[in-house]
Amino acid sequence: MVSKKDGLMKVSVCMATHNGEKYLRQQIDSILPQLGTNDEFIISDDNSSDSTRSILSSYDDPRMKILESTGFGTPAKNFEHALTHSSHHFIFLADQDDVWHKEKINVMKTTLKLHDLVVCDCRIVNEELHPIYESFFVHNRSKSGLLKNFVKNSFIGCCMAFRRTVLEKALPFPEDISLHDQWIGLVAERYFNVTFIPQILVDHRRHPENYSSTGERSENSLEKKIKLRFYLAKKLLAH
Repeated sequence: MVSKKDGLMKVSVCMATHNGEKYLRQQIDSILPQLGTNDEFIISDDNSSDSTRSILSSYDDPRMKILESTGFGTPAKNFEHALTHSSHHFIFLADQDDVWHKEKINVMKTTLKLHDLVVCDCRIVNEELHPIYESFFVHNRSKSGLLKNFVKNSFIGCCMAFRRTVLEKALPFPEDISLHDQWIGLVAERYFNVTFIPQILVDHRRHPENYSSTGERSENSLEKKIKLRFYLAKKLLAH
């Protein structure tokens, strides 16, 4: 019989995929060994046209739950779909092309006993996993703080884990939001307890097919940046 305490320690890993065949298997293979028998791995695929679906289907693991393609068009909506199908207390976000260090889940679960949302550091690497930046925190000057992360975002989904209470407050995502991880992080900064831990627990792969270039200078015009910040502030204040 599973105790109430053990039940609160169960993990949901949520991944959004789209044409991720090149690195997907390596990422899944770095996650599955860290999951307990009663954990779950929710994967929402957004109409992949490559071999992503066949790679996912090749795993005979009852913890993996593959959601049907529905044509979301953006990572935020795809992740929201995965998150709404999660059921456990501790929730991790996973990109399709990274590599998790073997102690990632255990370290972050331990920290989540005292905090509502935790962000670990990561190493930014190229396609062959050679380092570009040894520390995302150092490169991005990452730290906690609502105003700081409103102005310059430190919340990178692959490094985040949070309690279900944070997810329940963050959902539904605002329409047209581009950075779901920043939204979750800012909601947590406003209503919950957030901490950044210095351990590097992910190799975050950067390559030409990335949806966004983590930590790099935005190419948006000043006018667009102001509009996006205004929209984000409005939604956050009303949430």
